[in-house]
Amino acid sequence: MPTKQNPKNNSRKPERAKGPARKKRQKGMCLEDRPVLEPNAAGIDIGAREIFVAIPPNRDGHPVRVCATFTEDLQQLADWLVACGITTVAMESTGVYWIPLYDILEAQGIKVCLVNARHMKNVPGRRTD
Repeated sequence: MPTKQNPKNNSRKPERAKGPARKKRQKGMCLEDRPVLEPNAAGIDIGAREIFVAIPPNRDGHPVRVCATFTEDLQQLADWLVACGITTVAMESTGVYWIPLYDILEAQGIKVCLVNARHMKNVPGRRTD
């Protein structure tokens, strides 16, 4: 009785299309290995009761801070950012909680970029809040 050949067990490999070789994506690339696009930038995550701020680690002994949402606290936050040499801020917020801080930072001369968290889902790399 003749044996049937399994189509899944075909030893031939499909030919690759000829053309420029694609670069392999490096997995596990550290943040230190990536080029710095904006060295004077900070990131801010705004909530109803707390604001989390991160600046470059070489600017302060405590590069990540948490502050309250009262006007006096927002003024202190803006003064700290200016003292650390921050010129650009990216803020992630839902609702209307970003408006007071946006106005205060803009009055201090800091360029503010408001980003939508839903747009971040297609950005490569690992993100944690």
